Amino acid sequence: MKDLTTDERLALIPLFAGMSKKEIAAVSGLATRLDLAAGKELTKQGEIGNEFVIVLDGEVDVLIDGKVVATRVSGDYFGEIALLSERPRTATVVAKTAVSIEVIGRREFRALVKDQPGIETQLQAAMAERLAADDVD
Repeated sequence: MKDLTTDERLALIPLFAGMSKKEIAAVSGLATRLDLAAGKELTKQGEIGNEFVIVLDGEVDVLIDGKVVATRVSGDYFGEIALLSERPRTATVVAKTAVSIEVIGRREFRALVKDQPGIETQLQAAMAERLAADDVD
């Protein structure tokens, strides 16, 4: 995936399946790309969540009370629970490997789900599934 553009990477993520190139470009325009080293803490359990994160490359561990409960890989995302439910982060997320991520801030995230109702539906379903499995972000 390293030779693909950000738009091409986003288009491969199931969350954005069915979106046109123009819509994918709009999502890409809302996001900020970051390349981070292994060990970098991306979110902290209990803190207010202000961003939605899409993993483009690499792996991150999801920890609850210091215990790894899941690993997210390229194409996965996290942060939707805090943003959709207006609650503190339910987990800490740490880069397991070097990672490339796209970060969408709270305001831009709200605009995205408002403009793309299908995405909100998918995010709500993922949130419910993660909360039920205690596999949260």
